[in-house]
Amino acid sequence: MGTRIERDSMGEMEVPEQALFGASTQRAVLNFPISGAGLPAAFVSALGLIKLASARSNTKLAMLPKDRADAIERAAAEVVSGELLSHFVVDVFQTGSGTSTNMNANEVIANRASELLGKPRGDREAVHPNDHVNMCQSSNDVIPSAIHVAAQLRLEKHLLPALEALKKSFDGCAQRFASVIKAGRTHLQDATPMSLGQEFSGYAAQIAHGIARIRSTQGRLCELALGGTAVGTGLNTHPEFPSKTIAELNKITGMKFSEAANHFEAQGAQDAAVELSGQLRTVAVSMMKIANDLRWLASGPRCNIFEIELPEIQPGSSIMPAKVNPVVCESTMMVCAQVMGNDTCVMVSGQHGNFELNTMLPVIARNVLESIELLGAAAKNLSERCVSGISANEARCLEFAEKSLATCTSLAPKIGYDRAAKVAKQAYLEDKTVRQVAKEMGVLSEEELSRVLNLVAMTKPGL
Repeated sequence: MGTRIERDSMGEMEVPEQALFGASTQRAVLNFPISGAGLPAAFVSALGLIKLASARSNTKLAMLPKDRADAIERAAAEVVSGELLSHFVVDVFQTGSGTSTNMNANEVIANRASELLGKPRGDREAVHPNDHVNMCQSSNDVIPSAIHVAAQLRLEKHLLPALEALKKSFDGCAQRFASVIKAGRTHLQDATPMSLGQEFSGYAAQIAHGIARIRSTQGRLCELALGGTAVGTGLNTHPEFPSKTIAELNKITGMKFSEAANHFEAQGAQDAAVELSGQLRTVAVSMMKIANDLRWLASGPRCNIFEIELPEIQPGSSIMPAKVNPVVCESTMMVCAQVMGNDTCVMVSGQHGNFELNTMLPVIARNVLESIELLGAAAKNLSERCVSGISANEARCLEFAEKSLATCTSLAPKIGYDRAAKVAKQAYLEDKTVRQVAKEMGVLSEEELSRVLNLVAMTKPGL
């Protein structure tokens, strides 16, 4: 594969012949041979959206000729669609402002726009990466804005719909299992009876609260740093550029982005991204608890709890025939662990808003967006391949509920705490139910005993 010569403010560089990027990007490729992983596709697409909207607003402000702007728009649209993703080659572990990736976008769009105008790649007269594609912008306001745009779009299109579907699946289980009586468990020990439906309603509520937590963050996430340029003052930017560009973004995306109330906060800190990451971590904690509960409730089938049955979707062992494992739950738990780790990285990175610029922007972008993608995929998978197919082992649930020594709790108001405890201890020693021992000891009449030890009534004490 051949090379061609491109130039930037530092001089000439050889770049691959087929590459749409230029000298500045090639320098970054050579300077950051770290992970081999670039920024996520959603982030690159958000960069394309910003460049496209900027070209439109700069045209309306009479700062960019229409033919040049049209070419930039068409090239930026190809970035948005993912057609040019292979030309975004800078490692995520790069300059902390993300300048290398911003220049990667500027050069790719400039070279592609030049081609669309019938000029060769690298013709900086036709379309210049800095003067034209980056007009009225700085990496310092573009990259934070791209983080917010990408995160907001992926929340709305990917994660939130997946969480809503998962909540709906749990709501369905709560309704289907409403009459299935089982033993509750606290401290991993027998507790008073409840319904399996009540247990699943708790899972549905956890996911509902997670959705609400994310939505409570979105107003701050929709504030964009565009227009602040280098340090937040807006130097070299038309005063109407941010409002017009954001208006164009909203037209394209259907979102409700707005200009940052304070550009110095928007560029000097990444508190909205840190906040969102924390909410994603909370969702991960909820999903970890739920997935682990499902594993335990389905454990068995003969030597453990086995109150529910999960869909059998693949063999579980390479050596033990007929074994089936809760693999979707385990996959979900690993995702949750990764999201928790990502949040730690974002939290540490958020602390590095040194004076007027956070200098760990690329890794914030990578981790926040990865968490959104992973949680969305895991929630969808958990809903479709696990929760929607769960069935209750009603006989097993009722057996445990009847055996639970904690049913003596309902006796306490009638016969006293100490006497009720004595009934439970005797039941344990004799391997009998509380009902059997209470009847043998004659602590209450049979009619009263039947009423007090009604398992269904214990699940609805207020009725």
